[in-house]
Amino acid sequence: MIAWLRRAAYAASSLALLALLSWLAGAESTAADAREEGSELIGRPAPAWSAKHWMNSAPLQLAALRGRVVLVRFWTAPDCPFCGATAPALNDFHARYANRGLTVIGFYHHKARGPLDPAAVERFARAFGFRFPVAIDSDWQTLRAWWLDGRRRFTSASFLIDRRGSIRHVHPGGQYVRGDAAYSKLQAMIERLCAEPG
Repeated sequence: MIAWLRRAAYAASSLALLALLSWLAGAESTAADAREEGSELIGRPAPAWSAKHWMNSAPLQLAALRGRVVLVRFWTAPDCPFCGATAPALNDFHARYANRGLTVIGFYHHKARGPLDPAAVERFARAFGFRFPVAIDSDWQTLRAWWLDGRRRFTSASFLIDRRGSIRHVHPGGQYVRGDAAYSKLQAMIERLCAEPG
């Protein structure tokens, strides 16, 4: 009887140990899955960009914006519902935080059929109400250097860069709209970075 109880206790403890190990492996996998796409870029210096055609601004260089917080959004039009949905958030961030040190920059990357027409891009930017600087990334050179180094779900990514030029937040694409979690997270980071010394 005692031997049987010992075997039963050993079997139960072995099963409990296996269950614990299985749970830990699953939790580790879930944590890895929960890491936001692009999180590996946090803390890295933002690459220089390449763009020749600018709207709402003279041509800008990232190095010249040191000391400011920079929000870069890659966008396209007219058929991108995520870009249209996010446009009000970009306009809001520009209006609310420009005087606190934020520069919003939109990088247009052409996806539409037919040749790239800078005049059409200017019309799209006006339709979205963009008053902040907008650049055309005509050959996706900047988008590739910043984001498309691997498999990505979206091309409409956003990057928040601190006053020293380091990437501090990545929104991996899609949309952020006032009231949703992605908008709140980005806004909180903008507030934090604008409060940091240069």
